[in-house]
Amino acid sequence: MSKVCQLTGKRPVAGNSVSFSNKKTKRRFLPNLHTKRFFIPEKEEWVTLKVSTSAMRTIDKIGIYEFIKRQKKKGFAVGVEL
Repeated sequence: MSKVCQLTGKRPVAGNSVSFSNKKTKRRFLPNLHTKRFFIPEKEEWVTLKVSTSAMRTIDKIGIYEFIKRQKKKGFAVGVEL
C-alpha cells in the first residue's frame, strides 16, 4: 500500500538521521496516515479514505464535502468523486 494521503497528497520525504557524532545516514519521514470512513451527507454515502491527521482536523472544521471541493478547486486529484 502506498503511503500517500488521498486528499492532500502528502507523501514520504527523505532526510538524514544525525547521530551524536554527527554521522549522517539516510532515512524516510513518513506521513501520519490513517484509514477512516467518512459519511458524505450531500450524497448520503460512506467513503473509506487513507488520510493524514492534518486532513482529518480540517475535515472536522469545515466538513468532508467542502474539503473535497476546495482540494479539487486547487487542482488536487482527490480519491473521491462528487
